[in-house]
Amino acid sequence: MGRIAEEKQCQFILACGDSFESNQVDRKTVARAIEAFKEVTVPVYLLPGNHDPLNAASVYCSSTFVEKKPAHVHIIEDTTPVQVGEGFELVGAPWLSKRPNGNPIVDLLNALPPAGSIKRICAGHGIIDIFTPDKEAENVIAVSKLEAAISEGKFHFIALGDRHSLTKVGSGDRIWYSGTPESTDFCEDHSGFCQIVEMDGDDVTTEEVKIGKWRFIEELVDLNTKDDVEALRKKLEDIPNRELAVVKLELKGSLTLSLHGVFQSHLLAARDVLAGSVINEDNLLVIPNDTDFTDLGFSGFADATVKRLRDKIDQGGNEGAVARDAFMLFLRLSKGSA
Repeated sequence: MGRIAEEKQCQFILACGDSFESNQVDRKTVARAIEAFKEVTVPVYLLPGNHDPLNAASVYCSSTFVEKKPAHVHIIEDTTPVQVGEGFELVGAPWLSKRPNGNPIVDLLNALPPAGSIKRICAGHGIIDIFTPDKEAENVIAVSKLEAAISEGKFHFIALGDRHSLTKVGSGDRIWYSGTPESTDFCEDHSGFCQIVEMDGDDVTTEEVKIGKWRFIEELVDLNTKDDVEALRKKLEDIPNRELAVVKLELKGSLTLSLHGVFQSHLLAARDVLAGSVINEDNLLVIPNDTDFTDLGFSGFADATVKRLRDKIDQGGNEGAVARDAFMLFLRLSKGSA
């Protein structure tokens, strides 16, 4: 973000809450964050949010942060307006506790007079009423109040934090969640961006810039044939930058024992490279057939083992399920040795 801000000649960077996961992050995390801040050439303003509220235990009050923080990094500690450029001011509503009575931005919206000739930017944090079923909860922000503050001239732009996806709020182009600069979960539909806001007179324009490298991929996959298994193998192999990808697969269909063993081998190979994976096989049936046990080329002890496993599988129940897993492992080991 610092490099982009410099290239685009931005006056400052604003992060609207939860720059840290919590106030209990370790010293190394804080020190590394400060090293990253040192590389940024423009002023940075950090708004404390519900994960990193500005209280007695705040990460922003820790000795590591206070002693090593670069001069161009500023914590928004209260609602006092801060001049961020000629004719521009920034007003934030920091969280002072993890569970305040109400949302801090509400009091700010009520207290401030119209901005007049100054272009005023608001920094807030929290969920808005259109994104939660619990619209009467204390910390929920009403969109109507945000839009009223814009129409009354109290603010020219409202930047929000908490929601992880880049999201426009309301009918205009003046209220936005910028989202998280990296994706963090499967449920996020537009994360991994930063947002450039340009204010020219009464005109406000926004530009999204993709910066995230992590991907969370969620898919429903129907597996029934050899071609289905091969298609899934190819799809997993073709994921770019697999070391930065987390894959969640919901599997359905039915496979033979031997074909399921092939699938497990492909899955094991992919898991060695992927950053993470979540596989749900609850709706995938594994059904043995005669071809699973014939023409395997085993003899002696190995052939006797296959016959014993087949008998257990045919009996069903818990022992049958264990025998089925053992048979698939047996097939994988035999192919590995071959």
